[in-house]
Amino acid sequence: MPARDKLWIVGLTSLITAQVTVSLLMREGAPLTIVSDLIQGTLLLIATAAFLPNCLPSWTPQRRSRGFWILMSLGMLFWLSYQGMWNYFEVLRHEDVPNPFLGDIVLFLHLVPMMAALALLPHLGEDDRDARLRMLDFALLLIWWVFLYVYAVIPWQTVHVNEPAYSNNFNVTYLTEKLVLLMALGMLTYQSHGGWRFLYANLLGASALYASSSYVANYAIAHQTYYSGSIYDIPLMFSMAWLAILGKFAARFHVNDSRPSQPLLGVWITRLSMLALFSLPWFALYAQVERDCPPAVKNLRSTLSLVAMIVMGTLVFLRQRLLGGELASLLEKSRGSFENLKTLQSQLIQSEKLASLGQLVGGAAHEINNPLTAMLGYSDLLNASALPPSEQMLAERIAAQVRRTRTLVASLLTFVRQSPARLSGIDVNSVIQTALRLLMPQFEVQAVAVQLELGSGIPPVLADSNQLLHVCLHLAGQVSNRQEERSALRVRTWQNGNLVLTEFNRVAGSAELPFHHLQDTKTTKPTSLSLGACCRIVEEHGGRILAQSGQDGYLAFRLELPAATKSTSPLSFSGHPSRAVAGS
Repeated sequence: MPARDKLWIVGLTSLITAQVTVSLLMREGAPLTIVSDLIQGTLLLIATAAFLPNCLPSWTPQRRSRGFWILMSLGMLFWLSYQGMWNYFEVLRHEDVPNPFLGDIVLFLHLVPMMAALALLPHLGEDDRDARLRMLDFALLLIWWVFLYVYAVIPWQTVHVNEPAYSNNFNVTYLTEKLVLLMALGMLTYQSHGGWRFLYANLLGASALYASSSYVANYAIAHQTYYSGSIYDIPLMFSMAWLAILGKFAARFHVNDSRPSQPLLGVWITRLSMLALFSLPWFALYAQVERDCPPAVKNLRSTLSLVAMIVMGTLVFLRQRLLGGELASLLEKSRGSFENLKTLQSQLIQSEKLASLGQLVGGAAHEINNPLTAMLGYSDLLNASALPPSEQMLAERIAAQVRRTRTLVASLLTFVRQSPARLSGIDVNSVIQTALRLLMPQFEVQAVAVQLELGSGIPPVLADSNQLLHVCLHLAGQVSNRQEERSALRVRTWQNGNLVLTEFNRVAGSAELPFHHLQDTKTTKPTSLSLGACCRIVEEHGGRILAQSGQDGYLAFRLELPAATKSTSPLSFSGHPSRAVAGS
């Protein structure tokens, strides 16, 4: 424990010891009254000073917990102010405190902020909407407590002075207030957990000690055995010291953690505020039917009841208006959630359709493989036979196209995850040259010239050769379909850091348009099924496809793949099932 805290505890213990000593050893009189009042005032000052640092954001980051300490500190300040008034008469003026005493309202009100602090329920998590409603409930309860004091006590102090009636009504209302505080602390102690339960339990103990000592002191006053500084003040001093210790070491109780909100407690606070409003007409009726009550007191109480009804009714109107706004907001959010649910349902249906389509494609691909195998075998037989050279060339072209078709079928099977991919070190330049040889008949028909710019010293990439060939075939075909008559297709490869880049573009280029990640674009039309498969294949290889898109299609593609940093053995992989993209 720091030396400053030890010094603080020593000072607090010294004050309690001094009070016990003077209460037991000194006789009734002015010296005892002055010493006792000074000790009590100092002790209350220390307790209030111990509460104030908890109001700082650096000590209490949570707003509702900070509001709890602000209200508790306000209650301690009221109590300290009342003690200061008491010391003014007994210490400075050496006079007895007058009875009735206007400062009694400060003593009554010092418990009101404390009850409001408990009503904040700082140990529970709550949103801003509930906090605004709770503040209106607090305001209703605060106004009702002030009304209760003014209704029961003030008339006998100002309108029709009656010391016995004043003292009796004040003691009854103050005792009721303390009982309500104790019940609230008991309920919160039962409901809370952890550090908050420890704090509430100690507040309950200190408040119970204070309430019992006040009751005993009032009993002694009624029997004319009480005097300032008597032994009846010793329990009161202990309750003040208890509160001072709570305020000083509250940061060590770990009370900044809040639990989930419990709507039941908030409902009961709202019910109590409504009950307070409904009680006002009965107070007005009681003021008129009460016997042996001066007319001036009756009129004042009826007027107070009417004014309180107007003020509290206005707060209830504001509360209902706030509730109406919150209800409209919730309805709007519910409508939006329903629309989102419908959209999600449509997407799920579409996903199921695409999944079924993927299964159909997989089955069809298996069936297509059988005749392709036969066609490839017959073309090889024709190529091996004694045919003229021109016919052998045609047989070779047939075999090449069949192999290309088998590659496409294999890519479809990979797309629907029915065959594993084999990864190995692949030379991108070789794959590009193979793809262009397969596309050459198509380029001749379209009158598309090819400019090949292959970079030298390009490292291999870790990929599946068949899948990479499919990607290159499709990207080159997409760009060639956009070529004007007698135009040229430029294909170039180069290395950029740890990436191997391949670009399919027109000779004229389209540098004025930026490349965008094909999977991230939201402005272009949906990709075809084959292009979606290409994107998925490249992403599984750790790369990506960039595209330049125009009004009616894609103008250029850039394929980025990571270079293989070391030799790797063939590796098979099977990714997660992908979702096919519906094409136009």
